[in-house]
Amino acid sequence: MKPMQWIRAGLAALAVSGVLTGTALAQDMPGAKDYPVLKRFAGSSIVGYEMRNFDEVDFQTSTFKEFDLGSYKRVYAEPALHLEGKLTRLWYEAPGQTRALELYRNYVNELTGNGFKALYDSTQDPKATGWTNFLASLSGGKKDAIKNNRSEYVIYAASTSSLRTGTFQKDNVTVRLIAIDWPKADEVYKAKEGAYIAVDILETKAMQQSMVVVSASEIEKSITANGKVAIYGIHFDTGKSDIKPESKPSLDQIAAYLKADPKVKLHVVGHTDSIGSFESNLALSRQRATAVAAALAKDYGIAAARLTGNGVASLAPVASNTTDEGRAKNRRVELVPQ
Repeated sequence: MKPMQWIRAGLAALAVSGVLTGTALAQDMPGAKDYPVLKRFAGSSIVGYEMRNFDEVDFQTSTFKEFDLGSYKRVYAEPALHLEGKLTRLWYEAPGQTRALELYRNYVNELTGNGFKALYDSTQDPKATGWTNFLASLSGGKKDAIKNNRSEYVIYAASTSSLRTGTFQKDNVTVRLIAIDWPKADEVYKAKEGAYIAVDILETKAMQQSMVVVSASEIEKSITANGKVAIYGIHFDTGKSDIKPESKPSLDQIAAYLKADPKVKLHVVGHTDSIGSFESNLALSRQRATAVAAALAKDYGIAAARLTGNGVASLAPVASNTTDEGRAKNRRVELVPQ
């Protein structure tokens, strides 16, 4: 996932009282808003915000062990709780004398008072250790890799031993808290000395299948009229190239089109949205296209020589990458005659 955009206004420090409130501040980043049923710490402002109609999150339910630089994921003593659904992600800043423990305790009290059950609370975990020790142990190259992942770097660069984390759940809503102390004002993130808390809220739900399967005859018509056809019914997990089982109806239609005209040869072209680095998206789009070509050859008996997989990452968008709807349209596989 792409790190949140950080927008700062260069504000004076605010006096903060130790209660949660429903009052928004003028200093919130543009477009940001509180989650409807969760109040904010009084005097804090929203400095990071994003909302996704459908995404996946690994929620901590056991002791943090390490950050895996291969997968860019946090590793815990026990497997994380993997959930999918609507995601709201906020970073709140409470500058001045507020510290992470006070901020964290207020949110825990608010959640448990509203019926949320604690699935994990680092303040109740005798094995919990400061994640920031991990950053200090890295070599220059690996440390730079963490810094490039801004939301992770903020966590690991925080004041040593200030980190508090928790996972709380009620019905279909799961909340992740990550509270840190920022040691001093800096120019890199325009962060003030004070406490920060990340609040991730995921509402578990099934993904709505909104893309229509394109029939073999429609594939032929689109290629004849436009020189290509966009296929939206081939599905992958985020960041992966393994084709999901629900892709079969679209693969059936592509195979039917190819079998109807044995002379046709196709470029299978993978497209991604712009979330993440261009290099990783380029590799991912190529891997996905190659996986589609391989599946058509293996499962449908299409000659491998008739299919060439390639990827162009986010270089050919058909909609804006600034909205969930636009990004969904940009994630596709296109078939282009050779």
